[in-house]
Amino acid sequence: MLPLLLASSSPYRRELLSRLRLPFACASPDIDERRLDDEPALELVKRLAREKAQALAGRYPGHLIIGSDQVAVLGEQILGKPHTFDKACEQLLAASGNHVTFLTGLALLNSESGQCQVDCVPFTVHMRELDLPRIERYLHAEQPYDCAGSFKCEGLGVSLFQTTHGSDATSLIGLPLIRLVDMLLSEGVSIP
Repeated sequence: MLPLLLASSSPYRRELLSRLRLPFACASPDIDERRLDDEPALELVKRLAREKAQALAGRYPGHLIIGSDQVAVLGEQILGKPHTFDKACEQLLAASGNHVTFLTGLALLNSESGQCQVDCVPFTVHMRELDLPRIERYLHAEQPYDCAGSFKCEGLGVSLFQTTHGSDATSLIGLPLIRLVDMLLSEGVSIP
């Protein structure tokens, strides 16, 4: 089996991948993550996942490189990582009572053969009605400024949900393990 490399510095993705009990290393890809003009969200996350994996192929020949990227979509608007309290408040107020769809792009690149599998796994969250005091309490408690959509579903953020819908809950955290297992199996990786 070729060694696994996670093309990410995300502690969330690292924790998810460790659930598969396979040895892996991590490296941060250096790519431009800006959206292209008129690029649909689905194509954006697939492109960025592939580019993250490809960015490390030269430094890691003979590896299976996992790239992933995620955006939250509210209506036609892409919600990225808020980075600040004010932007997170704005995102959560806009999401209040609405459906937010998380699109997680996933790529598995065999840097030996050049074969690259790419997919996108959606997951939809229907948010509760949220008022500003509740949003502020949540943000002070969890500080999810590095998370698309301004919440951490693996923590207190789940209290903001009314319902969820999707085939793989791990895609909401940023690495769809069910789809990744399919890709790894097609590369001959044995998973316990």
